[in-house]
Amino acid sequence: MLRVFGHFSLRSEWQLVKVDYKSIFSRRCNKDDYQTWHLHNQGEPCVMGERKIYKKRKPGAQCSLGRDYSQTVVSEPCVCGQGDFECDYGYERHSNNQCVPAFWFSPSSLSKDCSIGQSYLNSTGYRRIVSNNCTDGLREKYMAKMEKCPGKAPRGLHILTSDGKLVTEQGHNATFIILMEEGDLQRTNIQLDFGDGIAVSYANFSPVEDGIRHVYKSAGIFQVTAYAENSLGSDTAVLFLHVVCPVEHVHLSVPFVAIRNKDVNITAIVWPSQAGTLTYFWWFGNSTKPLITLESSISYVFAMEGMNTVTVQVSAGNTLIQDTKEIAVHEYFQSQLLSFSPNLDYHNPDIPEWRQDIGKVIKRALSQVTGIPDEQILVAVFPGLPTSAELFILPHKNTTERRKSSEADLEQVVEILFNALNQNLVQFELKPGVEVVVYVTQLTLAPLVDSSTGHSSSAMLMLLSVVFVGLAVFLIYKFKRKIPWINIYAQVQHDKEQEMIGSVSQSENAPKITLSEFTDPEELMDKELDTRVMGSISTIANSESTKEIPNCTSV
Repeated sequence: MLRVFGHFSLRSEWQLVKVDYKSIFSRRCNKDDYQTWHLHNQGEPCVMGERKIYKKRKPGAQCSLGRDYSQTVVSEPCVCGQGDFECDYGYERHSNNQCVPAFWFSPSSLSKDCSIGQSYLNSTGYRRIVSNNCTDGLREKYMAKMEKCPGKAPRGLHILTSDGKLVTEQGHNATFIILMEEGDLQRTNIQLDFGDGIAVSYANFSPVEDGIRHVYKSAGIFQVTAYAENSLGSDTAVLFLHVVCPVEHVHLSVPFVAIRNKDVNITAIVWPSQAGTLTYFWWFGNSTKPLITLESSISYVFAMEGMNTVTVQVSAGNTLIQDTKEIAVHEYFQSQLLSFSPNLDYHNPDIPEWRQDIGKVIKRALSQVTGIPDEQILVAVFPGLPTSAELFILPHKNTTERRKSSEADLEQVVEILFNALNQNLVQFELKPGVEVVVYVTQLTLAPLVDSSTGHSSSAMLMLLSVVFVGLAVFLIYKFKRKIPWINIYAQVQHDKEQEMIGSVSQSENAPKITLSEFTDPEELMDKELDTRVMGSISTIANSESTKEIPNCTSV
């Protein structure tokens, strides 16, 4: 048999050497041709828990290895020592060569899913290195021990929602997840109180692993409480859930005129109404930072005279709506309640746009009849029936410094307006054939209001007017059959009518303001008193669509 040996030189040439295999290895190796060799690791004879002794051919021995040649002479396990073990999961080796729990690991967590009567492997912090074959020694000490499951009181109870949010909508499913760090899951009773008078309980954790669902039928902030208990103790977890109903409209209720440096109460009326779940953002004038409240009302002091803007934004869950109003702020003013001929009630749709337009028409008519500038007159039409309004007589611009002479000028303006109203000179044409006369309500004119008084003349006049109107309605109803000339027009009108303000034309004695054509009214009932729904402040709605009022209640 011929074997060829060679190497590759720098010149890429092979130098071949022919060796006669039969002449060199002509005999079989015997025991004298071998020597022993000990496998070690830096002098340590045990490697991976095993001591091995190998035999190899002595240097210079020219013999061949037989088919029955065994390289390993001795292979025996070693006694387990410290080096045969590494730190188990959750443990780390410290400077003293000991395995101790890491800061993030709790050894007791190994038994949290273990129930009384069962067993589990409790780690000692060590585990034998993979493929290590050592025996005895420290093996028994460091191996995980099979132990009986200990009974534990519930600890580390947590409650959260499936989506991680603390807000849900009324009428939608809210899913709660209950977690517990320690305790016997199979022998721990769970109770969940949803905060709305409904609670559920379970004998163990098995039914609640996928979450507990609940539907809230009312809006509000609910305290959801989870309670876990077994024979060894109990634990409690609390979550505050905001249940909101989408808001559709906000109406900012503000006085038409306010006194400078006096508190003004401002209210945001939200529809549908709900309490405790809304956040209000208030802007006054040119302020860039809002005032934030949880209440729908706020008190504010205006320091500057003139028209001041108030804006409120209402936040409910992911919904944000707003409304803006203007307030005329003055040092002092006078006011008077106004009433109208009964035919105006028949055409009153009781919507904010209509009231604003009518107020502008009355203001224009007063200004044309008396020659008083527009900026000194403000007319606010009240919601509900019978139709009524409040006339505000304001001081002329830039006259507050000369207070006494300005008050006298204001008294002259009031006298001029009163003369025109008492002589029935102020009237307007609602539509062809329908003329409305503006009267002074037979009450004492409100006194001059300034910052030195402690009461609002508007509020007092409103209270007196309500009493007066109520008394008048009662007397008319009581004696209507004895007054043949009286004819009260009333009608329940559900659809809102759009009305456009026309131009003002001058009649022989007084101007007539013309509005756009109304739809033909139904036949009036002669000498009969119908009841008209008298609502609170109306909300803006679209006459071309009908919306079902959501059943949003609050707790």
